[in-house]
Amino acid sequence: MPLLDSLSPLSASLNLLLVLLSVLTSAFTAAVGAGGGVLMIMALAQVMPAAALIPVHGMVQLGSNVGRMAMTWRHVDRVTLLAFLPGVAIGALVAAWLLIRLPAGALELCIAAFVLFTCWGPGLPRRALGRAGTLVVGAVTTLLSSLVGASGPVVAAFIKQRQAGRLAKVATFSACMMAQHLTKAFVFGVAGFVFHDWLALILAMVGAGFAGTWLGLRLLHRLSEHRFDRLFRAALTLLSLRLAWLGLQRLGLG
Repeated sequence: MPLLDSLSPLSASLNLLLVLLSVLTSAFTAAVGAGGGVLMIMALAQVMPAAALIPVHGMVQLGSNVGRMAMTWRHVDRVTLLAFLPGVAIGALVAAWLLIRLPAGALELCIAAFVLFTCWGPGLPRRALGRAGTLVVGAVTTLLSSLVGASGPVVAAFIKQRQAGRLAKVATFSACMMAQHLTKAFVFGVAGFVFHDWLALILAMVGAGFAGTWLGLRLLHRLSEHRFDRLFRAALTLLSLRLAWLGLQRLGLG
């Protein structure tokens, strides 16, 4: 227990729970193609200070996506990735300017609204599939990723329309998300976040994420996306509504 206590400012039991959650969410994303990052940030948002939420989540997701891409790199669509990267740079610069100007409580409301939209909103239009559309998607989702943490469902919806095979979808999605999460070290460094207090927990969750990725890739051809969809969306909706209530309270509106 002393080791678990030393991982972060959270309690030992919460640290253990988050490490186990990293296994689950990484396995889910590797097996289904997306969704684990959203589930993780919604769980983190229930127990973690708002200032640490997105940078910690981003670094954990960076490690998880590095692991997935390392295991599937032969299947990455390099044309899509190269068109995506300039947008990532633009979105990160805008996020670094905007992030420090958000009032307390706004972050929670942004995350809740974004997750509800990705669960129940319309899909991406087909015109978003070209090179210009790819750049725009890269910029917008990187900005969203820095503000709301989990832009994965939007990126996944975009990748899904461009890729035929499930391995190609997982590999290209992981490469794009790796680039996005890498920018968070810059964005939150500019905003003044100190990673040191959370570094041990981040590393433990990244290590657990590698184990989850290995497990999820073994299950890739055995699981049905439809089987998980209804329960997954219901759980995210309930977590989003609770997070929105917390945001309203911090803004003095709840």
